[in-house]
Amino acid sequence: MSRYRAQQQASVDEPEPNPQGEDHVPDDEQQDENDKDSQPSEPKGDYLNVASRPFLMKILQKQGDSKVLFADKVLKFSASGKMKRRNLIITDFAVYIVDPETDGLKRRIALATVDKMCLSDLNDNFFSIIIPTEYDLLMAGTRKTEIATCLFEAIKTSAQYELEVSFSSCFEYNATADLVKEVQFEEVEGGVRTRILMKK
Repeated sequence: MSRYRAQQQASVDEPEPNPQGEDHVPDDEQQDENDKDSQPSEPKGDYLNVASRPFLMKILQKQGDSKVLFADKVLKFSASGKMKRRNLIITDFAVYIVDPETDGLKRRIALATVDKMCLSDLNDNFFSIIIPTEYDLLMAGTRKTEIATCLFEAIKTSAQYELEVSFSSCFEYNATADLVKEVQFEEVEGGVRTRILMKK
């Protein structure tokens, strides 16, 4: 964790605009409610009914997981800025990213490798999961605060440390091992404008 914080304190060049422009979450993914509390009311949990989906259960069982703490649909942003629909599943051991079209496991992240979760302090859907030993995840979901709560509690229980949850008007994440991006949030009339910029 200290290595990540040291990297964040290092000076960086000014961001340059992303050639693809601003990224927006489609209307059907807008969040019903969001607050700044890192520990809101008890999470509701599995919104995908994982137990009723054999292909999801097969993925979890193959990895030795069975206890689903949270599951929901999200949008994942690729390094190029493209949005892809994914299923996000959090168990008591790992975070799973599954492609709902192919039923394929795209990524499994052990809870013990998650260092931080970044969210904006405005009413939007964006969040990033920071994994210092790998590349980070930028996603958007209608239940981002609940996801933060679930990760916080799961990591505290299984990995026995407290996940850092950070709220701000901008944050950086590693889209790949060599590409750092910055997400900026600005409150505008009618909502929140989000920009994803490449760092030099």
